[in-house]
Amino acid sequence: MHVYDLILRLQDTDFSTWLRESQYAFPLIEAAHLLGLALSFGLILVTDLRLTGLLLRRIPLADLLDQLRRYVFGGFALTFATGILLFVAEPETLVNNLPFWLKVACMVLACINALVFEVRFGHRAQQWANGPVLPAGATLAGWVSLVFWTLATIFGRSIPYY
Repeated sequence: MHVYDLILRLQDTDFSTWLRESQYAFPLIEAAHLLGLALSFGLILVTDLRLTGLLLRRIPLADLLDQLRRYVFGGFALTFATGILLFVAEPETLVNNLPFWLKVACMVLACINALVFEVRFGHRAQQWANGPVLPAGATLAGWVSLVFWTLATIFGRSIPYY
């Protein structure tokens, strides 16, 4: 059995059909997806702008990271869970959609960047985050994050048009 056959089987399930055809479920899931995106990407944007030195320079980065981390993860969890449901609703359409795959690729790269940042810098933020100059790797991580999350958002919003 090929992967595409699995996609077709998923598309033919009662749950997928219900999600796709429901007058309320799909729009509510999409709304929750966008709210999760606004929460997670909005806070990631603030954090990244702080990492790049473009915003909130007087706020200690370690404090900002500590205060926002759980909300970023909560928003991301909501976005991820609702994204899976949106995929289940229209799997055949999405697997044949270039912006969907570009969005997924950008999300994977953004998550790898975040993981590298956490491993290399995040757990030691108290030691370096209040210094006059942030480590170049932390600043670079902020720029990379800005680029990939912005592209993921643009490609995600492009999905219905292709």
